[in-house]
Formats: sequence, C-alpha cells, structure tokens
Amino acid sequence: MAHPTQLGFQDAASPVMEELLHFHDHALMIVFLISTLVLYIIIAMVSTKLTNKYILDSQEIEIVWTVLPAVILVLIALPSLRILYLMDEINDPHLTIKAMGHQWYWSYEYTDYEDLGFDSYMIPTQDLTPGQFRLLETDHRMVVPMESPVRVLVSAEDVLHSWAVPSLGVKMDAVPGRLNQTAFIASRPGVFYGQCSEICGANHSFMPIVVEAVPLEHFESWSSLMLEDA
Repeated sequence: MAHPTQLGFQDAASPVMEELLHFHDHALMIVFLISTLVLYIIIAMVSTKLTNKYILDSQEIEIVWTVLPAVILVLIALPSLRILYLMDEINDPHLTIKAMGHQWYWSYEYTDYEDLGFDSYMIPTQDLTPGQFRLLETDHRMVVPMESPVRVLVSAEDVLHSWAVPSLGVKMDAVPGRLNQTAFIASRPGVFYGQCSEICGANHSFMPIVVEAVPLEHFESWSSLMLEDA
C-alpha cells in the first residue's frame, strides 16, 4: 500500500514485481554512477587552470567513449529483456478470471466456475468504515488464492481502460473487442489496491481495483459462499 511522501515503489507481492524492483535498483545505480562521472568531469573542466590548445584528437578517448556506453547499454538491456519475457510467460494457470472494464466500474467472471461473477463498484466516501481507504475500496473484491498462478483476461465493454495493480507488477490494457491476458502469483496474503490506468472519461479516477490474496482453503470457502448466493 502506498503512503504519503513515498518515493519508491510499493512493496512487492509477486515474484515478477520483485524482479522489477531489483532491475529498478540496478538501473538506478548505473544512472547514479554516470551522473557522478559527468558532474565530476564538468567541475574538473570548469575549475582547472591547465589548458592545451594544440590537442586536435585522441584515439584512446574516442575508443573509451564509444565502447563504454555500448557496454552500459548491454548491462541494462539484458536484465530488461529477461524480465520482459518473464512477464509474458503464462504456464498452467490454476485459476482464470475475466476482468471487463466499464464506464466506470470493473466486472469479474471466474471462468472455471459456472456462475461466479460480479460487478465491482467503488464505495462512496460517505459509506466508508474506519480503516478503509478513500477512492480505493470496492463493494466486491477480486479474491484469489495465494501462491497459485492466476491468469487474468482483460477486455472492455465501451472505451479503453487499463487493469493495473502495482504491488503485483501487473498492468494490462483493456481494449473493446480485444482479449488481452496477463498473469501473476500472489506470494503472500493481503489486500492489494490498483486503479484504472487509462483515461476513460469523467469518472476515470473512481474505478479502483482491489485484489485480495487468501490461502487456498479460504478461497474455496469464499467461492462456495458466492456460488450459493448466485
């Protein structure tokens, strides 16, 4: 869960998000080292009293400032491509959920069950109970079993939306007439918040996403209760 004055990412709740955090730290360290080197060179050039107006070229410097950036780009590109392919990998999901974006709410359909589906609306501020978060709580949460691969099929009924949950490292566009898919594994129990991440109209800010990860036996109890109420 994000908090005021937070500068970094939210705590990772899935293996993919942990990889993204590691890559972010890796890239940030490279940027920091480059910035420090450039700043040092600028200060050295401005403050030095040594000059040599007869230098026209230097083969050694040309080689260094050509090879070094190429090496740095490789050090960034290789882990980036690795994570890109990891995010696209969907192996034997234990559960498939279809998330449909509407103006301005989400609907979920558990396709492994015959009649398990519901709409998820934001809870208005005046109806919140103590401890609930304004603009983030919904009347129905998307409940998933923890430590199980979950596939989410994402589409939209009307305009472009985007289904995003930062803690899980998931963001997928919801396009009318197209079925996109993403996957995640919740590595710990908890409630994870997200929001529509594609401007979709006047109430774009009022269609939150709430994913609740629970142990498998709790998920089975929840799904049984939902099927009884259907």
